Amino acid sequence: MTGSVHRQLLVLAPISALALSLTACATTSESKVSIGLVVPTSGVHKSIGTDMSRGFDLYLDQHGGKLGGRLIDVVEADEGDRTEIGVAAVTRLIQDDEVQAVVGVVSSETALAAKDVAINSETPLIVTGAGADGFADGSDYLWRTSSTNTDLGSALGKAVAQGTDRGSAYVIGSDDATGHEFSDSFMIALEASGSTVAGQSYTPAGVTEEWSGLFDKVKESGADAIFAAYAGKEAEAFVTQYRESGLAKRIRLYGPGFLTEGDVLSALGGAASGVRTALHYSDTMDSLMNDAFVKDYRKAYDATPTVYSVQAYDAAAALDKALGLSDDVNRNEVADSLGSVGTIVSPRGNWSFDPNHNPDQPYFLRVVRGTAAGPRNVVLQEITSPGS
Repeated sequence: MTGSVHRQLLVLAPISALALSLTACATTSESKVSIGLVVPTSGVHKSIGTDMSRGFDLYLDQHGGKLGGRLIDVVEADEGDRTEIGVAAVTRLIQDDEVQAVVGVVSSETALAAKDVAINSETPLIVTGAGADGFADGSDYLWRTSSTNTDLGSALGKAVAQGTDRGSAYVIGSDDATGHEFSDSFMIALEASGSTVAGQSYTPAGVTEEWSGLFDKVKESGADAIFAAYAGKEAEAFVTQYRESGLAKRIRLYGPGFLTEGDVLSALGGAASGVRTALHYSDTMDSLMNDAFVKDYRKAYDATPTVYSVQAYDAAAALDKALGLSDDVNRNEVADSLGSVGTIVSPRGNWSFDPNHNPDQPYFLRVVRGTAAGPRNVVLQEITSPGS
């Protein structure tokens, strides 16, 4: 963290009662605006939380610690790795710290459970990680700067159909809501594009360590490609075993970008070579905006930015525009102004909020290749454009 961001860190315990009856607190342009940042600072997703904090902080540092011309006080709370802890974090920031908006949230379950907290307290909640389809629904108080699971799965279904010349794909994913949203949308788009599903298998979420039996099923199916919906440590283990199984020599692996993103790619190294993923960002994207962003991020943190960094960076950009449109800042005014921010100029490429308040953005097919800087997710082509 660099010096211009004033940050408070809350240590939170779960709370059982989430009923809220709050009045949005007003502030003037002379006072600081409090923004809550809920990301994992502990647990299995700690590295993602670090990337998000850095992305948000970098935007603030580039703008003198201000958004919309107002000094910002960032109050951070640990999302942890359980839904009740994450929801408690959101609630405390709103109820006790009286923040004007909340940014962050990695877990889809936490995002879905926090919806009512945000709506009932009339507080904007800008999700920068969770992809659950059911989160953003057009409510004035629910916004997302990441992506939806269905958008990613659908984009990849079309790309795999094209890449295999309408061949077949074997689908493997975690047996939870996220895994099925990715897989179902992928299969629908795959079949709509003229390809077929060679088979499906789902594994217990968060605990699976062995896929050799499923790789045997893939071989027997005659599939031309594998689609795998995993992230984090499961993604790391799956890709490693895929390489060791020998399948990489003849059956290409595809998945949502989280299969090879951030710490996962760092851990996999050359074992991820050739894996293709769909996502809306890569640090290798060729644009002046991204080149400057990557340079500034590396200078600040001696690290390479990830999609998680960009999503939080863009949340700050959206709040910057929203606060600039607001007079006396309060939660309802911030929510109203978010509906008028228009185009966000971003390292990922320009995008805007759609009617449900999800990003209307391009998606890209990426492949892991060795570079002078080590294995990277190199963009091959744009596979969907905004509005498609």
